[in-house]
Amino acid sequence: MLVPSKGKNTVKATKNEIIDRPKELTNIEVFDAWADGLDPGTYESFISFCAENYSVIECFLYAKFLGYISSITSCEDWIKLKYPKPDHRRVLLDEINHMKEDIRLLREEIENCGVKRDSGVARIASMEKELRSTIHQVEQYTANKDRKGLLMAGADRAIRELAFIFKDDPIENPLKEAAMSVWARMQLEE
Repeated sequence: MLVPSKGKNTVKATKNEIIDRPKELTNIEVFDAWADGLDPGTYESFISFCAENYSVIECFLYAKFLGYISSITSCEDWIKLKYPKPDHRRVLLDEINHMKEDIRLLREEIENCGVKRDSGVARIASMEKELRSTIHQVEQYTANKDRKGLLMAGADRAIRELAFIFKDDPIENPLKEAAMSVWARMQLEE
Protein backbone atom coordinates (compact mmCIF):
# COMPACT_ATOMS: atom_id res chain seq x y z
CA MET A 1 0.00 0.00 0.00
CA LEU A 2 1.36 3.41 -0.87
CA VAL A 3 1.19 6.19 1.65
CA PRO A 4 1.71 9.84 0.72
CA SER A 5 4.70 11.33 2.50
CA LYS A 6 4.06 14.37 4.64
CA GLY A 7 6.17 17.20 3.40
CA LYS A 8 5.55 20.90 2.79
CA ASN A 9 4.29 20.82 -0.75
CA THR A 10 5.36 17.40 -1.93
CA VAL A 11 3.02 14.52 -2.29
CA LYS A 12 5.41 11.68 -2.83
CA ALA A 13 4.10 8.13 -2.49
CA THR A 14 6.20 5.76 -0.40
CA LYS A 15 5.79 2.17 0.79
CA ASN A 16 5.05 1.23 4.38
CA GLU A 17 7.98 -0.37 6.10
CA ILE A 18 7.96 -4.12 6.37
CA ILE A 19 9.57 -5.30 9.55
CA ASP A 20 10.36 -8.95 10.06
CA ARG A 21 9.72 -10.03 13.59
CA PRO A 22 12.19 -12.42 15.10
CA LYS A 23 10.77 -15.92 15.39
CA GLU A 24 9.66 -16.55 18.94
CA LEU A 25 9.42 -20.07 20.25
CA THR A 26 5.98 -21.32 21.22
CA ASN A 27 5.37 -22.89 24.59
CA ILE A 28 5.44 -26.35 23.03
CA GLU A 29 8.77 -25.67 21.29
CA VAL A 30 10.28 -24.39 24.55
CA PHE A 31 9.30 -27.53 26.41
CA ASP A 32 10.32 -29.76 23.49
CA ALA A 33 13.76 -28.17 23.47
CA TRP A 34 14.12 -28.81 27.20
CA ALA A 35 12.94 -32.43 26.90
CA ASP A 36 15.29 -33.09 23.96
CA GLY A 37 18.19 -31.91 26.14
CA LEU A 38 17.64 -34.70 28.68
CA ASP A 39 19.88 -37.75 28.62
CA PRO A 40 18.22 -40.75 26.89
CA GLY A 41 17.40 -42.69 30.08
CA THR A 42 15.88 -39.70 31.84
CA TYR A 43 14.02 -38.73 28.67
CA GLU A 44 12.44 -42.18 28.35
CA SER A 45 11.52 -42.18 32.03
CA PHE A 46 9.93 -38.74 31.77
CA ILE A 47 8.06 -39.59 28.55
CA SER A 48 6.62 -42.80 30.01
CA PHE A 49 5.63 -40.94 33.18
CA CYS A 50 3.76 -38.30 31.14
CA ALA A 51 2.08 -40.93 28.99
CA GLU A 52 0.79 -42.90 32.00
CA ASN A 53 -0.04 -40.05 34.36
CA TYR A 54 -3.28 -38.06 34.19
CA SER A 55 -2.07 -35.07 36.20
CA VAL A 56 -0.42 -32.20 34.35
CA ILE A 57 0.73 -30.82 37.70
CA GLU A 58 2.55 -34.04 38.57
CA CYS A 59 4.23 -34.07 35.14
CA PHE A 60 5.25 -30.44 35.68
CA LEU A 61 6.67 -31.23 39.12
CA TYR A 62 8.61 -34.15 37.70
CA ALA A 63 9.97 -31.86 34.97
CA LYS A 64 10.95 -29.27 37.62
CA PHE A 65 12.65 -32.05 39.55
CA LEU A 66 14.60 -32.91 36.40
CA GLY A 67 15.73 -29.28 36.02
CA TYR A 68 13.00 -27.60 33.97
CA ILE A 69 12.90 -23.90 34.87
CA SER A 70 10.19 -22.38 32.68
CA SER A 71 6.44 -22.07 33.29
CA ILE A 72 3.74 -24.68 33.76
CA THR A 73 1.91 -23.38 30.68
CA SER A 74 4.65 -24.66 28.38
CA CYS A 75 4.52 -28.04 30.08
CA GLU A 76 0.72 -28.13 29.97
CA ASP A 77 0.56 -27.22 26.27
CA TRP A 78 3.18 -29.86 25.44
CA ILE A 79 1.36 -32.58 27.40
CA LYS A 80 -2.01 -31.66 25.85
CA LEU A 81 -0.46 -31.96 22.39
CA LYS A 82 1.63 -35.11 22.91
CA TYR A 83 -0.46 -37.01 25.48
CA PRO A 84 -4.10 -35.87 25.54
CA LYS A 85 -5.75 -36.86 28.82
CA PRO A 86 -9.41 -37.61 29.48
CA ASP A 87 -11.04 -35.18 31.87
CA HIS A 88 -12.84 -37.54 34.24
CA ARG A 89 -14.00 -34.73 36.46
CA ARG A 90 -15.66 -32.97 33.53
CA VAL A 91 -17.40 -36.24 32.54
CA LEU A 92 -18.77 -36.63 36.07
CA LEU A 93 -19.93 -33.00 36.17
CA ASP A 94 -21.71 -33.44 32.83
CA GLU A 95 -23.32 -36.59 34.18
CA ILE A 96 -24.58 -34.65 37.20
CA ASN A 97 -26.17 -32.05 34.94
CA HIS A 98 -27.90 -34.76 32.89
CA MET A 99 -29.19 -36.40 36.06
CA LYS A 100 -30.62 -33.10 37.30
CA GLU A 101 -32.37 -32.61 33.97
CA ASP A 102 -33.78 -36.16 34.06
CA ILE A 103 -35.14 -35.57 37.58
CA ARG A 104 -36.71 -32.29 36.48
CA LEU A 105 -38.37 -33.96 33.47
CA LEU A 106 -39.68 -36.80 35.63
CA ARG A 107 -41.21 -34.29 38.07
CA GLU A 108 -42.93 -32.57 35.15
CA GLU A 109 -44.30 -35.90 33.95
CA ILE A 110 -45.67 -36.61 37.42
CA GLU A 111 -47.36 -33.20 37.55
CA ASN A 112 -48.85 -33.71 34.07
CA CYS A 113 -50.12 -37.18 35.07
CA GLY A 114 -47.86 -38.86 32.51
CA VAL A 115 -46.38 -41.06 35.24
CA LYS A 116 -48.15 -42.51 38.27
CA ARG A 117 -47.32 -40.53 41.39
CA ASP A 118 -46.18 -43.47 43.56
CA SER A 119 -43.90 -45.02 40.93
CA GLY A 120 -42.62 -41.56 39.89
CA VAL A 121 -41.73 -40.63 43.47
CA ALA A 122 -39.88 -43.93 43.89
CA ARG A 123 -37.94 -43.32 40.67
CA ILE A 124 -37.09 -39.76 41.76
CA ALA A 125 -35.81 -41.04 45.11
CA SER A 126 -33.62 -43.58 43.33
CA MET A 127 -32.31 -40.99 40.86
CA GLU A 128 -31.55 -38.49 43.65
CA LYS A 129 -29.62 -41.17 45.52
CA GLU A 130 -27.56 -41.82 42.39
CA LEU A 131 -27.08 -38.05 41.97
CA ARG A 132 -25.79 -37.67 45.53
CA SER A 133 -23.44 -40.60 44.97
CA THR A 134 -22.02 -39.00 41.81
CA ILE A 135 -21.60 -35.65 43.57
CA HIS A 136 -19.74 -37.41 46.38
CA GLN A 137 -17.56 -39.16 43.80
CA VAL A 138 -16.61 -35.81 42.20
CA GLU A 139 -15.78 -34.30 45.59
CA GLN A 140 -13.67 -37.32 46.53
CA TYR A 141 -11.88 -37.33 43.17
CA THR A 142 -11.09 -33.61 43.47
CA ALA A 143 -9.91 -33.92 47.08
CA ASN A 144 -7.60 -36.85 46.29
CA LYS A 145 -6.16 -35.08 43.27
CA ASP A 146 -5.58 -31.87 45.23
CA ARG A 147 -4.05 -33.74 48.17
CA LYS A 148 -1.59 -35.65 46.00
CA GLY A 149 -0.64 -32.50 44.10
CA LEU A 150 -0.01 -30.61 47.33
CA LEU A 151 2.07 -33.46 48.77
CA MET A 152 4.16 -33.66 45.63
CA ALA A 153 4.63 -29.90 45.48
CA GLY A 154 5.78 -29.88 49.10
CA ALA A 155 8.18 -32.74 48.52
CA ASP A 156 9.50 -31.07 45.39
CA ARG A 157 10.12 -27.86 47.32
CA ALA A 158 11.87 -29.69 50.17
CA ILE A 159 14.10 -31.61 47.76
CA ARG A 160 14.99 -28.42 45.88
CA GLU A 161 15.88 -26.61 49.10
CA LEU A 162 18.09 -29.50 50.22
CA ALA A 163 19.79 -29.60 46.83
CA PHE A 164 20.42 -25.84 47.03
CA ILE A 165 21.81 -26.07 50.56
CA PHE A 166 24.18 -28.91 49.69
CA LYS A 167 25.21 -27.61 46.26
CA ASP A 168 28.91 -28.30 45.53
CA ASP A 169 29.08 -30.48 48.63
CA PRO A 170 30.24 -34.14 48.65
CA ILE A 171 26.73 -35.12 49.76
CA GLU A 172 25.14 -33.60 46.63
CA ASN A 173 25.19 -36.75 44.47
CA PRO A 174 23.88 -39.14 47.17
CA LEU A 175 21.21 -36.54 47.94
CA LYS A 176 20.13 -36.51 44.27
CA GLU A 177 19.89 -40.32 44.29
CA ALA A 178 17.84 -40.23 47.48
CA ALA A 179 15.58 -37.57 45.99
CA MET A 180 14.95 -39.77 42.94
CA SER A 181 14.05 -42.65 45.27
CA VAL A 182 11.62 -40.45 47.20
CA TRP A 183 10.07 -39.25 43.95
CA ALA A 184 9.65 -42.82 42.67
CA ARG A 185 8.08 -43.95 45.94
CA MET A 186 5.60 -41.05 45.92
CA GLN A 187 4.54 -42.01 42.40
CA LEU A 188 3.66 -45.52 43.54
CA GLU A 189 1.50 -44.30 46.42
CA GLU A 190 -2.15 -43.48 45.87
